[in-house]
Amino acid sequence: LTMHFRRTAIMAALCAASATAFTVNRKSGHISPSSIASKSSLTKLSTATVSETEVSDAPFAPMRPPIDLAWGDITTQLVEKFGYSPEEVAGYDDSLENDKEALLKLYKSMQLARGFENACNQAYMQGKIRGFMHLDNGQESIPGLVDYAIKNGDKKYSYYREHTHALASGVDPGAVMAELFMKEGGTCKGAGGSMHIFDKETYFQGGWALVAEQLPYAAGAAKSILLDQHLGLSDDENIVKQNVPPGDDDDRISVVFVGEGGSQNGRMAEILNAAAKDNLPLLILTIDNGRAINTFTPDIAQNNDVYKQGEHYGVPGLLVNGLDAADVAKGGKAVIDYIRSGNGPAMLQVHTYRFNGHSPADPEHERGRKDEKAWARVDQDPIKTFEAKYISKGIFTEEELKESRKQVLADVKAAVKFADDSPMPPMELAKELEYPDAPDTDYNLKPAPTFAQEVNDRTISEEQMKNIEEHIATLREKAVAGEISIGDAINLAIHEEMLRDPTTTIHAEDLQAGSSYDIPKLTQQTYGQIRAADEIIDEGHFIGKALGEAMNGYRPIVELMNTNFGIYGMAEMSSAGNTYATTGGQFDMPMTIIGAGGTAPNQALGAEHSQPLHAYVMGIPGLKICTAASPDAAYGITKSMIRDNGPCFLFAPVKMMKESKGKVDLGKCMALNKAALLHEADEDCVKAGNAVTVLTYLHGVKEAQMAIESIQEEGFDIDLIELRTLKPLDMDLIGKSLSRTNKLCILDESTKSGGVGATISAAVSEELFDMLDAPVKRLCMDDAPVPYASTMEKAVVKRGSDLIEGVFDLCTKKW
Repeated sequence: LTMHFRRTAIMAALCAASATAFTVNRKSGHISPSSIASKSSLTKLSTATVSETEVSDAPFAPMRPPIDLAWGDITTQLVEKFGYSPEEVAGYDDSLENDKEALLKLYKSMQLARGFENACNQAYMQGKIRGFMHLDNGQESIPGLVDYAIKNGDKKYSYYREHTHALASGVDPGAVMAELFMKEGGTCKGAGGSMHIFDKETYFQGGWALVAEQLPYAAGAAKSILLDQHLGLSDDENIVKQNVPPGDDDDRISVVFVGEGGSQNGRMAEILNAAAKDNLPLLILTIDNGRAINTFTPDIAQNNDVYKQGEHYGVPGLLVNGLDAADVAKGGKAVIDYIRSGNGPAMLQVHTYRFNGHSPADPEHERGRKDEKAWARVDQDPIKTFEAKYISKGIFTEEELKESRKQVLADVKAAVKFADDSPMPPMELAKELEYPDAPDTDYNLKPAPTFAQEVNDRTISEEQMKNIEEHIATLREKAVAGEISIGDAINLAIHEEMLRDPTTTIHAEDLQAGSSYDIPKLTQQTYGQIRAADEIIDEGHFIGKALGEAMNGYRPIVELMNTNFGIYGMAEMSSAGNTYATTGGQFDMPMTIIGAGGTAPNQALGAEHSQPLHAYVMGIPGLKICTAASPDAAYGITKSMIRDNGPCFLFAPVKMMKESKGKVDLGKCMALNKAALLHEADEDCVKAGNAVTVLTYLHGVKEAQMAIESIQEEGFDIDLIELRTLKPLDMDLIGKSLSRTNKLCILDESTKSGGVGATISAAVSEELFDMLDAPVKRLCMDDAPVPYASTMEKAVVKRGSDLIEGVFDLCTKKW
């Protein structure tokens, strides 16, 4: 007898089957499935035609069956893929299985993870933890491995389900819980929350909420280890570089945790390439619970053997079963030791089941998820499996493990009490965490590292130094003569700063050739590939790597060639801006991003190369944004940005990079919070009401300067202010000018909707409204994409002729 089932009937059958799917092994007390359905039986169960008797008698068949992976199978992988001998692998087995203390420590780390997450779940239901929270129950073998094989000095990058990874890394449980409780005693003073646990002392560097964003960050951190070794530098307690070599026994690694869903992200291929190319000491640890949020991962991913993704790049991988924590610890340590021995990156995939939904608020509508959870809690519990295995072997008694669990739960209880008793952070802290360096910092007063000369002497050859000194001398001669271009001025500033501070690095595509505007010219030829990295063509990838370097004591410069390419790196730029605040001020982010951008009249680059990225990034908190339309400004601002301890972005005008020439005030840093008055209106025009304050930047500066004579011929004049800082705005200079002219015109290289001019206009209206005698005149790009043809482009991009008309309208009250 056969019959056709609707979805509800099938689900009912599955639930009925699960009730009889388990038997109890009375010897060990472990509950296990009476049988595991094969893939063929799973397919039969999912078809439209099934037998009634088959449905009622069949055991529960998880959509993703457990793996049967004995230690012998792991041994084979380690021998074949990692080059270990069978005897060496046996040593890893013996070192844990014959060490009762190590096994007990492993057990306690798992119990701490489970107990802590259970306490989090309870606190969340009580309203003490808010926002998003993601629990790790069922995956305790991973923190067990971290506790067993990862060292304090290793750099750890996790994702939003990171509580247990932090605990296993040695982060104080009370501080983690207090962070979740949004308390000042938290790891990040309550600024980060559940998804952003950071701890400088243990090198636990996140806690990142955007899926897979942590991958390039961890690669950058791994690169920082190689930089330390190459330059002969090491960290003090604040991760500030000291002139002390790491030591011959330095075997630090960087480890990145990622889910199997996140492992399908394109960032994975990019870091596999980078890690293999640079032989980075990087462990990619994939936590494979078969669910991308709740979606069954095989439904959306063709290749679920993530540990094999590195084969194309020569990166070996190991698959282990998360049900057996000891096997994960032993196999994982062998992989980690492979990396520590200088063999480069490796992958580890841990097959697990997550007992909880994606978050406590998770509706779990995806097929099979609820039944899978119920089954996994009974049959795929690594803690129960550990207890059954080692009690049956006589290694532990039930009382010993019970007492250990009691001790751990007491620690969890103490963590909750600490969190309860901690005060809330003060309101003022939010603004204090906006920037590491105050906007009015004088960068000329920042001292250079005392070790600069020593490091340069041991890492730059005499010939390299001779060549770069000649190059710098040539550029300085041009600067004095007023013949240096914007691109060369930036290049000069970069070389001066890279010599002044050897922790300065640079990343760019086409770097060896000097990129398009000579900004990174001769950097790799002088400082080597390790400090001057030629990158693959993906800005998000190398901005991400720069972020990882910046968190670990280096000052990366990222040259974007054309700033529109930075659209690929919006996630990474956003996180760079947030990091100082999110970490509670623990981690500076000294990253400088530089590129040519803006939209010049008649530039004929089309829509994609004419996008106003400077407007797009205005909304990123913590980011200082400047522009430079002259060599002098480009030089001085670049030097200041490199010395700043926060993320900065310099936009230079794409069509003026080589044509604009001028003098440079050599050796001087410019303020990052000041605009520049380039032309002051005649006093008679001011008194007659015929003067206008004009705010502009990038190509608008040239357009405005060319229009001044025509404006004066009409009997009017302008205060021309170059907005060298878009964020923070120099409202003082704007207000000073408006107190004279009482009229404002903005020549803006961004769109009418959401543009820079919109932000400035709103700020002026809110803060300086009483100074205005007329509405603010915005001469901005139309919201339409910028066309290639010059006839159409005039309808979108504003220019000097529009400014002349705008000033006339304001002065004659034709608004």
